[in-house]
Amino acid sequence: MKKIYFAMLVAMALMVTACHNGKKDFTNPHMTYRPLGNTGLNVSEISIGCAAFGNMTKEESLHFMTLAMDSGINYIDLYDANPTVRDNIGYALQGVREHMIIQGHIGSYWDNGQYKRTRDIEEVKAGFEDMLQRLHTDFIDVGMIHIVDEAEEWAQLENSEYMAYVKQLKQEGKIHHIGVSSHNAEAALAAAKSGLVEVIMFSLNPAFDRLSSQYTVWDASSYEHITQGIDPVRVELYDYCAQHHIAITAMKVFGGGGKLLKEADSPLHIALTPVQCLAYALAKPCVATAICGAKTDEELLSDLYYLYAANEEKDYSEALLHIGNTHMGDHACTYCHHCSPCPKGIDIAKINKLTDEAEKYDKVPANLQQEYNALEHKAGECIGCGACESRCPFNVPVKERMQKAKEIFE
Repeated sequence: MKKIYFAMLVAMALMVTACHNGKKDFTNPHMTYRPLGNTGLNVSEISIGCAAFGNMTKEESLHFMTLAMDSGINYIDLYDANPTVRDNIGYALQGVREHMIIQGHIGSYWDNGQYKRTRDIEEVKAGFEDMLQRLHTDFIDVGMIHIVDEAEEWAQLENSEYMAYVKQLKQEGKIHHIGVSSHNAEAALAAAKSGLVEVIMFSLNPAFDRLSSQYTVWDASSYEHITQGIDPVRVELYDYCAQHHIAITAMKVFGGGGKLLKEADSPLHIALTPVQCLAYALAKPCVATAICGAKTDEELLSDLYYLYAANEEKDYSEALLHIGNTHMGDHACTYCHHCSPCPKGIDIAKINKLTDEAEKYDKVPANLQQEYNALEHKAGECIGCGACESRCPFNVPVKERMQKAKEIFE
């Protein structure tokens, strides 16, 4: 708590500085800015995702965005097609759009009240135009090819109608740079070697790096073994990106849902601190920024403490020294949304997250119950079709989890 309190004081001081004389000044002498590959852009080494903006009012979104920008953050990832998320970010950036670099995803679509990844060209176009409209902007700084998790899929996309549209957007100036998001080292490496992308959003943390080389991060069987060394394909990816100045924007630096921060949840069976996780990602020369999924002021300030942490607090080497063949925790949800869309419109990842949190208590906390009650579709609506389970990379027994959520919350 002392760390969070210290960071809060610093942030408050920065906010006073930023508002002085009514002028916008989003600088922070403690923030380091790194080149975003060869794009010509310089980005803050700590950045934010869009997770916070789904459950906020416009005023709360403005406050959160101001806190982030006053702390020196100038980069945001927007993968979600949720109109509320896009509207809130657009509202929060009015008048300061030029100070924030937006990494927006092409192929993220809102379908009947639910996010989904799409390659249908009409949906892709509608989703992108909706993003521009709701953000009140006429361009996206980095247009991300949304989630390519297989090298075969990348090969299929290269000469597709979808890719032609992405290139068209760049020619028209609606995106300034092309990127790709991936959780698969082979797919990301293929994209890097294509010469098309300048930025790769990639899941990067000590657990994912130590998966068996014969598998990818989303292959459930790969989670049976963790090795001491980094997967050779990942090593090649990081080296190639560093040598060719392709920027990596690191996601899931805390392990997906913060699993690396708690010993009981960690696939490494040790607890790392946010500072150690951030230091691990940012130590790689190819990484331009670490995207933090903070949803509250406190979480954001805790992440920003990295800027003020002593070198010994950033040292993760001793913690990782004795990692060997430890179980990764198969069947554990990382809230990645690969299970979507649900034919009944259920937000499976959200319900799994709430259920995981609720199971830590003898009685469901009121805030979790309230958040569950606010969901448009509940776990009890699950029809047991199993479509989600066929798409889940971690073999999560979704039908069982929905029944469990129903018992807990309904």
